[in-house]
Order: sequence, then C-alpha cells, then structure tokens
Amino acid sequence: MSSQLLSEQDVGTDAFVALIRAHATVTRQLNAQLSADHGLTISDFEVLLRLSLAPDRRLRRVDLAQQIVLTPSGITRLLDGLERQGWVDRASCSEDRRVVYAVITEEGLAKLGEARSTHVPQIEEHFGSRLPREELGSLVALLGKLGDEGPDLPCDTDA
Repeated sequence: MSSQLLSEQDVGTDAFVALIRAHATVTRQLNAQLSADHGLTISDFEVLLRLSLAPDRRLRRVDLAQQIVLTPSGITRLLDGLERQGWVDRASCSEDRRVVYAVITEEGLAKLGEARSTHVPQIEEHFGSRLPREELGSLVALLGKLGDEGPDLPCDTDA
C-alpha cells in the first residue's frame, strides 16, 4: 500500500475515534445532569421530545425505535419505564391490531417542559463554552454530512 493511502485511512480512523470519544464524553456529562435534575436519561428526553412533536403526539413504537436507534426490545424497556412514570401511554390502532402506538401524556408533556428548561441551556453551555459560534456552525454542517439527514429536533420548540 502507498503511504498516501495509509495516511488517508489514519485520518478517517482518527476522525472516527475522536467522534466516538466526544460522543461518549458529552453524553455521559449531559446524561448525568439530566438524570440528577429531572430523573430522565437522554433517551427518555428524546422519546418525550419526539412524541411531543409527532402528529397527534403519537408514534408507532416500531417507528420510534428506528428514530432513536433502538432495537424493538430496547424501545420496549425504555417505554415501559416511561409508562410506569405516567409520561407515556400505549394506544392501539383501530385498523390493525398488530400496531401499537406510544402516546405522550399531559404529565409527560409537563415533564418534558420542566426538563427542557434546564437541559437545553446545559447543552448550549457545554458546546458554547468550548467552541466559538462559527465552529459550532461548521460542526453542525460536518456532522450533517455523516448523519442520516433525519428531521431536526428543535429542543426549544414549544410542544
């Protein structure tokens, strides 16, 4: 192999390792704050946010699992906990009994609003204290090239 090919592979590998490390660090820190402040994980928060923004504030459980990158058993465990708290309900589909929806409750909307009031500023502080605004814009653009181009989730949108 040529040294140019090896160096190109090394840069890609370095970028991947840096992305994984940054993700783990940021997730660990923000998850700890969200859990301490509100008793929610980042995954709980994302589920509540996605449900709050969905039509009729409901999504098929299988679609929700796909959106937050969980297995069917993973979404079941996550939703079971949110259901026990009273933040999410199950709903059936009148046209197809095999379809089960996750629906955010009024209590879930209130919990999301409460969590959003501190979590979003913590996110802004975490990133804003480390990177200038123009670099954050570049980071968003670069990560967008790597992502699945899914819908943006505006954390500050009133649900």
